[in-house]
Amino acid sequence: MKRVTRMLPALLALAAATACAAESVPAPQPGARAAAVAQSTTIPAPAPAAGAVAAPAKKAKLEIADITPMGEKTEKVGVGFPIIVTFDRDVKDKATVEALLDVEPEKPVEGAWRWVSPRKVIYRTKTYWKPYQKVLFTARLSELPGNEKTKNVSRRFAVGSQQISLVNTRNHTMKVYRNGKLAKKIAISAGKGGFVRNGVDVYLTTSGTHLTMGKKAVETMTSSWMGVTDPKDPRYYKEEIPWAVRISDSGEYVHQSAGYYQFLGRSNQSHGCVRATPAGAKWFYTIAQRGDVVKITGTKRKLQWNNGWSYWQLNWTQWKKGSALKP
Repeated sequence: MKRVTRMLPALLALAAATACAAESVPAPQPGARAAAVAQSTTIPAPAPAAGAVAAPAKKAKLEIADITPMGEKTEKVGVGFPIIVTFDRDVKDKATVEALLDVEPEKPVEGAWRWVSPRKVIYRTKTYWKPYQKVLFTARLSELPGNEKTKNVSRRFAVGSQQISLVNTRNHTMKVYRNGKLAKKIAISAGKGGFVRNGVDVYLTTSGTHLTMGKKAVETMTSSWMGVTDPKDPRYYKEEIPWAVRISDSGEYVHQSAGYYQFLGRSNQSHGCVRATPAGAKWFYTIAQRGDVVKITGTKRKLQWNNGWSYWQLNWTQWKKGSALKP
């Protein structure tokens, strides 16, 4: 099944979309506006002298439009989580702005920013974050020349438990490790393959390091991604799928199998998603944090680094090349 989404420009370059697809556009994950996040205090300007004409206030040249993920009071995130900062306009001097973005974890780890568009920059660590800590992000945009009227913005993230899932599409299992220990082994069925578009078998699950991006207790999945909307078409489907945890922008989920339980743990029969047992899917949905790691192996289709939050597909040297700062 396949999700119908408004693909990001980078994803439009993909040879084809994948697997499961929902009927509706994915609900935007909560990201705070700059005005909603904790901000530093600024000293008010003195009032103009009597009879003087006040000069028009200067507008800020650059502000933050969105920060993902949410802060410590709203959610706990997984050890692979990225910090995604979107500005309200294109950034001309990326190096200067990047130098004003600080990340301070309680348990230090090397990290770097990568620009993915003129107004969006993403922070990823060299190795996974340590679990059970707070990470403080601060944007000192008031120090940008000509941007003194802007208030600095900060957000503190809460890292939860280390949850890393290993999906083997050849032996049809998903092993979920919490803090290094095997918490559960779940029988699964992955993409069966056999539907090629633009040279890509879109029925194959993508192999690589995915991150969980969001979840819905019930997701409506349809065949409209294939252009099939007529219920009389034998390829048509529209199903309500429980316990759906999204792991890519191209439509891949870990979710409860809609029947066909006889294939779980035995063969791959999905359109690209990872189907799981009812009990296993519900358990995984319940514990899932955005930024948890889901490593999938066993297929010939490689996950693209810009498909969702799949930034760990780039090695550390490749990732750092996206920074505007000199080494």
